[in-house]
Amino acid sequence: MTTSTAPTHRAPAPDDRSRGGSPLTGTLAITRHILRRDRVRMSVWVLSMAAFIAYFSVALSSIFDDSALAARAEVMRTPSGIVMGGPGYGLDDYAPMVAVANEGTTWTVLALSIMAILHVVRHTRAEEESARAELVRASAVGPLAPVAAALLTLVLHLMVIAAIGALASLAGEGPSLVDGLGMMGGSALSALVFGAVALVTCQITASARGATGLGLAVFAVAFVIRAAGDMIELEGSALSWFSPVAWAQQMRAFVDLRWWPALLSTAATAVLLVLAASLARRRDFGQGLTADRAGRAHALVSLSTPIAMAWRQQRATLLWCGLGMALMWFATGTMLSTMNDLASELVADNPALGALFGTDPAAFTESFLAVMLLFVALCVVAVAIVTTHQYCRSEETAGRLEIVLAGPVSRWRWLGAQLLVSGIGAAALFALSVVAMWIGAILVGVDEPELPAYLAAFASYAPPIVLFAALSAALYAWVPRAAGLTWLLLAFVLVAQMFGAIFDFPDALLGISPFHWVSEPFVEDFEAGGALGVTAVVAILYLLALVGFRRREVQSGS
Repeated sequence: MTTSTAPTHRAPAPDDRSRGGSPLTGTLAITRHILRRDRVRMSVWVLSMAAFIAYFSVALSSIFDDSALAARAEVMRTPSGIVMGGPGYGLDDYAPMVAVANEGTTWTVLALSIMAILHVVRHTRAEEESARAELVRASAVGPLAPVAAALLTLVLHLMVIAAIGALASLAGEGPSLVDGLGMMGGSALSALVFGAVALVTCQITASARGATGLGLAVFAVAFVIRAAGDMIELEGSALSWFSPVAWAQQMRAFVDLRWWPALLSTAATAVLLVLAASLARRRDFGQGLTADRAGRAHALVSLSTPIAMAWRQQRATLLWCGLGMALMWFATGTMLSTMNDLASELVADNPALGALFGTDPAAFTESFLAVMLLFVALCVVAVAIVTTHQYCRSEETAGRLEIVLAGPVSRWRWLGAQLLVSGIGAAALFALSVVAMWIGAILVGVDEPELPAYLAAFASYAPPIVLFAALSAALYAWVPRAAGLTWLLLAFVLVAQMFGAIFDFPDALLGISPFHWVSEPFVEDFEAGGALGVTAVVAILYLLALVGFRRREVQSGS
């Protein structure tokens, strides 16, 4: 009789080595898939950033003369100017491209960092959450390939944006391709740091929204550290160097270009990638390092209606945007104390500024407020488009909408709830921003215009803002793939409202903008007729959205 014994060694796991591959097997295939999948999104980002740099460069070179730039430099020395602009390099000789680098780098890093965070989460944690990553890993794909592909496409995307942005900077006065590359390359490297931060947060939390929220929170902390450090000392203090946002600014593009701060971004990215890899080995696939909180056994009564669910889905975006916009426009309000002092020499010597802000120095504050309020409105419009179209679209494509409609919820109730929350949310964001700007002005002693003028401004611009949300809803209901038209209209409105008077746009072209049909806040007396007319168009668009959504097929999430 013989006895068989168990082998003294374990059979090798069917990992990449048994398949003759490596942990990075399939990286190029996934990279091609991501590039094809996101080609439109990536193209929009490239064109948008190039347009921003080109517009900023041309505007500061053509509209602002030497005296206007010197006055702008004085504003940039104030605490509000430092927070919303930069550390203040080159303020003693504030040339157009120096202004672009000092003020534009902050917003370039902001935009690219948000893009990097969303890109990494979209192609890592979100793929695990939807179980698509599990299907990919079931094929001949190494365990590190999806992450490597996400990072590789992010790096390629940032490189393209940096190169195109540097070329766009040549449109300004006194261009320098090397300095343009320094400005855009530094911004791209800072954004890459936050992309690596997002990869770390993807290991911590099991949800894509949680990872995105943590990544954005880290950026917010870095932004505050940069602002606080720069306010301690002009051109930055020791505290500033603890923020990746400052590393791009400290390259001093168009002033005294230096490349070594880029090494800080490179080193920080490498450290964060090592940290992310270490954390990834300590968690299970599809899970995070932090355990999900146990939910209630039964849903709250407050969540039993479509409106409550819509609010729960949109509240994080609305609340965080509300906080950010309130702080930003409060800071803008504190800048009003310097406006009248600078008005006389600015509008007297610069016809372009006179066309933009008016030729009466005594009314310069009102004209400046009108322009700023337009920017407030356009920022709120962007949020309204996201909460209206993109949130509804994501619920449908993920298959969750099918589950909701399988219950006792009609299409009208579901879409109506989403539109109600997004519309009221947009109006609330605008109201909060207007009040924050008024409070900022009051705190620095600017009590004119008074509060009723701000309330009239809200009543004038709220209907056009909601009109964008209604148009986005109608496009979602009838032609879901045509959402980009709303963003194109937003871009046109920015150009038409800002430069229509300067370039003498015809009334027929200006009439495309919904803001053309209402009274201009602070400059014109409020007229209810225009606001009511736009409100009627909003109601028609919302009705079309409900009818169209009821008629079309709901996309399956399978």
